[in-house]
Amino acid sequence: MTGEARDATGEGPLSGLTVLDCSQVLVGPFCTMQLGDLGAEVIKVERPGVGDQTRGWHPPRFGEEGPSAYFASVNRNKRSATLDLGSEAGQEVLRTLAAEADVLVENFRVGTMENWGLGYEALGEVNPELIYCSLSGYGEWGPDSEKPAYDLMIQAEGGMMSITGESGGDPVRVGVAIADIGAGMYATQSILAALLARELRDTGGQKIDVSLLDAQAAWMSYMATNYFASGEIPGKMGSAHPTIVPYQAFETRDGHVVVAAASEKLWRAFCRAIGREDLAEEGRFETNADRVEHREELVPILERELATLTTEEAVELLIDHDVPARAVNDMADVFDHPQIAARGMRREVVGPSGSIEMPGSPMFLSETTTSIRRHPPELGEHTEEILRETGYVAEEIDRLRAEDVV
Repeated sequence: MTGEARDATGEGPLSGLTVLDCSQVLVGPFCTMQLGDLGAEVIKVERPGVGDQTRGWHPPRFGEEGPSAYFASVNRNKRSATLDLGSEAGQEVLRTLAAEADVLVENFRVGTMENWGLGYEALGEVNPELIYCSLSGYGEWGPDSEKPAYDLMIQAEGGMMSITGESGGDPVRVGVAIADIGAGMYATQSILAALLARELRDTGGQKIDVSLLDAQAAWMSYMATNYFASGEIPGKMGSAHPTIVPYQAFETRDGHVVVAAASEKLWRAFCRAIGREDLAEEGRFETNADRVEHREELVPILERELATLTTEEAVELLIDHDVPARAVNDMADVFDHPQIAARGMRREVVGPSGSIEMPGSPMFLSETTTSIRRHPPELGEHTEEILRETGYVAEEIDRLRAEDVV
């Protein structure tokens, strides 16, 4: 299977499932986009006249009247229906939709859906098979459960910014909203697990609670266990690794090269490549433990050696010696990369405003594959279509429009 063939290979693994996406910004839409890529029918429920906040996060946007690039990045494979969930009529419409849905995803402030009569318990009465996923900054219990949160806050509070940036420098956020994306991935995993349990164990519906702070703490992985094991608080190290040397970016004559000498074999090969076999024989640098202990002495030596080469020269030299090394690519480099092209990871979909480019799905399944079937929707583009499918007739739809419910 090639990247180009994915859209023509039939139904995805979640084909036939319906997802109500009552979320906005990034964490929820990223989760539901993955479900849509896997074949689910995703209905994006948006506030009339306003929609997802990120519709207004531009420039940049695609064309003069097209979607914001941010919105387009996480809202393909969805239909948009506008619905005022704060109104009784809007709440009744959502209950009708939920009665036939498989999954609902929401990221309102904790308690909001319950106050509207749209919480898990209420919707579970109309659909006992419903998988209901709530996403929030801090989760549904604990002293901070009712506080709002944005990615920047969670990267700071969850420890990511304490280990990101150059040693001695200011704290730095990861360049994409990694707290949102990480929680969105955990939400997708949880939803798929709940669907599988419903199918194999007849568990029926269940409630999923995923928080950005929990997800960020979980993503601390070995940095957290390093702290638990040693009692030492990790700090910022730039691109360096706390337990492997050399494993970082080095400045060249015209840019940077990253080197990953993650074994003794690779360390010796690295030394041969730069003509410094003596370093591999020196006691201070003989083993990785030695190199970690003497990092401050070794790294400046390696910096001087690599600074004499261009990035292209350094990469070619190291790869010729079987040492993992790469240039630091920018976005243009990434999406012109021949491997990215071969895997179909630069995709295009045509919407009402024209062509929209975006990263593809990294999920490759041989028989039930992912696909990009729909452009990021215009606000309310499919409202009438969805209401008619749900059983509403023209007079009822006109009344809902007149009352600003849709």
